[in-house]
Amino acid sequence: MAGPLAGIRIIELAGIGPAPFCGMMLADHGAEVIRVERPGARLDPEDPLGRSRRSIIVDMKQAAGVAVVRDLVRHADGFIEGFRPGVAERLGLGPDVLMKETPRLVYGRMTGWGQYGPYAQAAGHDINYIALSGVLHTVGEAGRRPIPPVNYVGDFGGGGMMLAFAMVSALLAVKMGGKGDVIDCAMTDGSALLAAMTWYGHAIGMNQDRPGVNLLDGGAHFYDTYETADGKYVAFGAIEPQFYAQFRQCLGIADDPDFAAQMDETAWPRLKQRVADIVRTRTRDEWCALMEATDVCFAPVLSLAEAPNHPHNLARGTFLELAQGVQPAPAPRYSGRSLTRPTPPTVAGADTDGVLSAMGYDAQRIGRLRESGAIQ
Repeated sequence: MAGPLAGIRIIELAGIGPAPFCGMMLADHGAEVIRVERPGARLDPEDPLGRSRRSIIVDMKQAAGVAVVRDLVRHADGFIEGFRPGVAERLGLGPDVLMKETPRLVYGRMTGWGQYGPYAQAAGHDINYIALSGVLHTVGEAGRRPIPPVNYVGDFGGGGMMLAFAMVSALLAVKMGGKGDVIDCAMTDGSALLAAMTWYGHAIGMNQDRPGVNLLDGGAHFYDTYETADGKYVAFGAIEPQFYAQFRQCLGIADDPDFAAQMDETAWPRLKQRVADIVRTRTRDEWCALMEATDVCFAPVLSLAEAPNHPHNLARGTFLELAQGVQPAPAPRYSGRSLTRPTPPTVAGADTDGVLSAMGYDAQRIGRLRESGAIQ
């Protein structure tokens, strides 16, 4: 069966990072996403952020090219752009224009700092956005510099996925009789929201305002990663008393009174060293044989090469091979339908004629646009 977003059409202006991730999410779940590429674009068939799209090349520096995009939007439900504030307006593709022509349109805007504010026009990347939101301050070892958590929190969690959620929410409102909307999705806002539980812990005095010393940031001896005898790592998350009891049993410290006061934060550094010494006495596979799939809250820390071949991930189809490469499969799952297997990006502009023909452009009109360079 088709995904739950089947019948929804999205026009995505090609970009990098979070906006394409949003397009990927929508396409994974059944939406028809038409990606508007710039002249000279080249698509990597192994790039998951470009999968399952139709591709059209349009020169938006030409008035005829802008007119093509506006025609595309008239036949669409949603629109995604990831430019700095004001760029889409200068192209003639701002919400004031597009929503006047298509009032039901859901117009998604993806930026780092947002559409307004002192930083709105400044350049930036994930690390900058999560620094300003307070998130980066919470990641790292005690007494050391903050460590960027790759670009998961700003670009993809607080950016692309947040925009996908907002797009679907606004599209649902339109389907229920409401008007279209403009979504101002800022990675500063989104990353701050992802840290809601951390802010709560800080507000009630449960968390210290520094990293590496708290319950969930590696401060606790029962919630951290440890090196094994073969130089690999395992992860523990034994927070609840019943899980902590199994943790102690498996590590051979069930009767050790030092470990009885689980939540004594003053003892955590010392107990972490003792746990580290114990874990280092066996290999990762030996610890897996003892604790994997138990209520210890344990897992091996797998590399990118290892994760796709783990039995649990294989059983669930968490990863798939696409265009000679491994990439994450669409998620989450549904009980009443199976999501269509993603398709790799094709040649940029491969769908130009088909998309325009479906909008009613005849061969002569398409030919004239191609001769002028407005499309490729």
